[in-house]
Amino acid sequence: MSTFESTIRQINYPQQSVYSKLSDLNNLEKLKERMELMKDSMPEEARQQAEKIKDLTFDADSMSVNVPPVGAIRLRIVDRDEPKCIKFETEQSPIPFNFWIQILPVTTTTSKMKLTIKADLNPFIKQMVKKPLQEGIEKIADVLQMIQYE
Repeated sequence: MSTFESTIRQINYPQQSVYSKLSDLNNLEKLKERMELMKDSMPEEARQQAEKIKDLTFDADSMSVNVPPVGAIRLRIVDRDEPKCIKFETEQSPIPFNFWIQILPVTTTTSKMKLTIKADLNPFIKQMVKKPLQEGIEKIADVLQMIQYE
């Protein structure tokens, strides 16, 4: 089993606020709409990355995205451990994996977050996807760190 982890991110909101927002994926649908409006003001590299993501959809318990050249990926929440962890697993993906978001309190008004992906990869595939997966998990962490969790 191969593990990929984001760096630990400081979030300037309480643990419960972060958990509440992320445990209902409908909240991310609203964020997606706001990101579309902000695309023109993004730096060129960020805009190019955002334009690669196609067909991003959410409901309360799942999300789907099409990322060329990887293809379609669908994740479903399989466990909610309020207020500290949200676990996902793939329903559709070229490479099955588990993904979770850990949220821990730092103070009563701040928290920290770490993202983890675990996948059963053979050595050849691992070498091919290691760098893109690590970069991808960091970019997801960047986005989640910027959310206003009010």
